[in-house]
Amino acid sequence: MSPFHHLLANNLAANVTNFTVWFALTFWAYLETRSVFATGMIAGIYLVLTAGLAFWFGSLVDHHRKKRVMLGSSVVSAGFYGAALTILAVTPEATLRSVSGPVLWIFIAVTMLGVIAGNVRTIALPTLVTVMVAEDRRDRANGLVGMVTGIGFLTTSVISGFLVAWGGMVAALGLALPVTALAFAHLLMVTVDEPPPPTGADGSATPRRVDLAGTLKIIGAVPGLFALILFATFNNFLGGVFMALMDAYGLSMMRVQHWGLLWGGVSIAFILSGLLISRMGLGTNPLRTLMIVNLVAWSTAALFTIQPSIALLAAGCVLWMFLGPFAEAAEQTTLQKVVPFERQGRVFGFAQSVEQAASPLTAFLIGPLTQFVVIPFMTDGAGADAIGDWFGRGPARGMALVFTVAGVIGLIATVIAFNSPQYRRLSAAYAKSGA
Repeated sequence: MSPFHHLLANNLAANVTNFTVWFALTFWAYLETRSVFATGMIAGIYLVLTAGLAFWFGSLVDHHRKKRVMLGSSVVSAGFYGAALTILAVTPEATLRSVSGPVLWIFIAVTMLGVIAGNVRTIALPTLVTVMVAEDRRDRANGLVGMVTGIGFLTTSVISGFLVAWGGMVAALGLALPVTALAFAHLLMVTVDEPPPPTGADGSATPRRVDLAGTLKIIGAVPGLFALILFATFNNFLGGVFMALMDAYGLSMMRVQHWGLLWGGVSIAFILSGLLISRMGLGTNPLRTLMIVNLVAWSTAALFTIQPSIALLAAGCVLWMFLGPFAEAAEQTTLQKVVPFERQGRVFGFAQSVEQAASPLTAFLIGPLTQFVVIPFMTDGAGADAIGDWFGRGPARGMALVFTVAGVIGLIATVIAFNSPQYRRLSAAYAKSGA
């Protein structure tokens, strides 16, 4: 195995661990409280922390050795997981079931901080692709990164469902700690040939600051790059709907073990997608690929909940998962080519911060909005009277209506972006840029 493949394997172990804890926390919270509000808040907490810390994470990546930063993320994750396990050990079960009590939310916050600490890896790895992979093969390497993410989803959903059914969050955190330690030990032995952090003209270290103004200047110098980030931001604004409601919608139709197995099955599509990209690449214009993928993805989002069907749900999830790596690899490949390496950590971090900033608003709003407005609207309100005979009635159909509306809005936005001058300018800049 090459060092790059070792890094992929190491990130896989870390991703599986962190996503397992996150999925398990969402499953566990819903089963313990039966509250869509709680699952929406968990998604919102994740997205707020991601948006708030990503740019700082990017600065860490630019100013330190990437391997050292990845090792640090494992140490921090393990510390928070240990603290969360301690809270479980000293808190009565009844107290943790109370949505109105502070202990549940303290436990959720501490657990999610452990998950978020792993996000620095998602910024460090694409920058290492730039230095470890030739420019004409980076899109394929990014496909492998997507495949690793897919394998993580495949194993995570299955593991999370069975862990929660068997031992709740104690089992999930009890598994996370030793696996995180193993990932740390493995990464210590991987040799990563990366350039040292940038230095000043006199050889001294450059100031270790976030430097938002400099990053904005780099992004503004590339025609259409701001537009790409804003487009991804809008997509994530709508994507917050899926993070807030998908688990609740699935669990309303099946048991937690079956929901975990379903996600495990459909996540194979993520792996196949990554393999396809690694073999064939993204074509000469990754941005065009990004737009086509979004057209299909949002069309799917508008239709997969049109009827209360597990088969439709599974088909929609398969398509959604298959298309995800194409969109992610297209954006990463574009940034890797048009942004200088010494700024890539901060640009990736800035993109992650801005793109995720819209999703917390959706996630925080959509849980209460669905629970207190849309579900009654589709249970015994005007919506149930108007379309209930063919669309269906009840809480699950209220959630389904939110998915459909989000899909239609996303489809309209993609058509507008595909025909915009910003899209044409960035495509031209990508074609002219050097390695």
